[in-house]
Amino acid sequence: MPIRILIVDDHSVVRQGLRMFLGLDPELEIVGEAENGAEAVRLAAELRPKVVLMDMLMPVMDGITATGEIRRELPDTEVIALTSVLEDGAVIGAIKAGAIGYLLKDTQSDELRRAIKAAAAGQVQLSPAAAARLMREVRAPEPASPDALTERENDVLKLIAQGKANKEIARELVIGEKTVKTHVSNILQKLGVQSRTQAALYAAQNGLAELRTG
Repeated sequence: MPIRILIVDDHSVVRQGLRMFLGLDPELEIVGEAENGAEAVRLAAELRPKVVLMDMLMPVMDGITATGEIRRELPDTEVIALTSVLEDGAVIGAIKAGAIGYLLKDTQSDELRRAIKAAAAGQVQLSPAAAARLMREVRAPEPASPDALTERENDVLKLIAQGKANKEIARELVIGEKTVKTHVSNILQKLGVQSRTQAALYAAQNGLAELRTG
């Protein structure tokens, strides 16, 4: 099954360009377009995309607010911020809202296609510049107690930070993919975060693993 994608950007030429080159990949399917955050939230609920490409600066509702609403309503839908803005507030806001990735619009088309497929598999996708800002500016969440995560959850967390998808984590730890998903849900809940990206940031800032970028 192709990966279902919702494109969100207030510039029609950007949406057309994305639709054109993403449509060349048989593994990707554009299921809808939105020109503002409010329309994105409505269409996401209706179309149930696997990945949303989200601009940050838009009228009616901005990308950060829309990302937060989509992630709350559709936890299985991953959001990649795709923007020309590389400001601390935008990067931090998008990740705290639950975006799994933050990419700039100058990302090459083949890199974007790979990032979409990786995000659909649950892999964190950050441009190196965005990752650097996150590591510098964002204070990692702290668990309720030093022993909040089990040993197995710590193993899963390290692999998340290394950019591993659920299937890869399952293979490496010799456990079922559904078990991995349960561990991931428990990790997010215990750390009080909305996304794998925030969990990966916690791992990096606590010396458990290096934050993967690309």
